[in-house]
Amino acid sequence: MAKRRKFLETDDEDHAREMRAAMLAARQDQDEAFAELDSFAELETAVENPAVSDEEYLEGAGLDVGEIDAAAERLDRGATGDTRSRKELVLAAVEEREGPTKETVEAFVASHGGDAERVGSMLEKLVRAGELSKSGGTYRRL
Repeated sequence: MAKRRKFLETDDEDHAREMRAAMLAARQDQDEAFAELDSFAELETAVENPAVSDEEYLEGAGLDVGEIDAAAERLDRGATGDTRSRKELVLAAVEEREGPTKETVEAFVASHGGDAERVGSMLEKLVRAGELSKSGGTYRRL
């Protein structure tokens, strides 16, 4: 086996990167172009600090940053602050309403920020699972 030549030994990762890049640049006759570049550490710092902040970017795209922040907050806490799942909302509606029908459950779910369009399928699923019973168009919890 041929012996490999040892060019440089260092414990500093940045220094090793710099030397390897310098050798590759010299091999391709790009010494001058490499000399004009900043060090790897400086380039990493430049990448970590973006030239344009998120707010500047959004405003440049014609978007209202305050409105976006408010929408994100609403999404984080739910439209009305109710964090219950759809199933929990449907079950709560059945328990709290007198003779709950599909329509009254839909209204309850909608008033608590849930998706009223999917209430019918959730009611059917709960009836099949044996958590609710349906009689004469009204539901009750089992």
